[in-house]
Amino acid sequence: MLTKPSLTIQRRFKASPQKVYQAFTDTAQLVRWFGPDFAPAESAEADLRIGGKYSILMRGKDGEEHRVSGVYREIVTNARLVFTWAWQSTPERESLVTITIRPDGEGTLLQILHEQFFNEEARDGHDRGWTGSLGKLEHLLTENVT
Repeated sequence: MLTKPSLTIQRRFKASPQKVYQAFTDTAQLVRWFGPDFAPAESAEADLRIGGKYSILMRGKDGEEHRVSGVYREIVTNARLVFTWAWQSTPERESLVTITIRPDGEGTLLQILHEQFFNEEARDGHDRGWTGSLGKLEHLLTENVT
């Protein structure tokens, strides 16, 4: 059996694990940073419990909608989230995201493992999307530092 492509991204933030976790779980905050610049989040819904569903709507500069959704498989407050990931346009191409949040000195080390991509092109597109989103998350966390 062939191994499906995956990607791992690590980023250190000058914010507490609680603030980083909240940025992933509070839908009002999620809308402020999620999605690349060319398709920012417009709305988000989340039923934060094992088996609960989430949905994020992003809108491209051309007005085209992009909706991703999935189901939470694991939730460890301020430390870990595991959820499925599928685009509304290709629901059969479900992948898996594991968010790990660890204290690192006076900040936080975030690791995103996104695996089981359909192909390398999908992986590379998500790499660009996550990278753009995390740049906006860094800005959000920096402006919220007190």
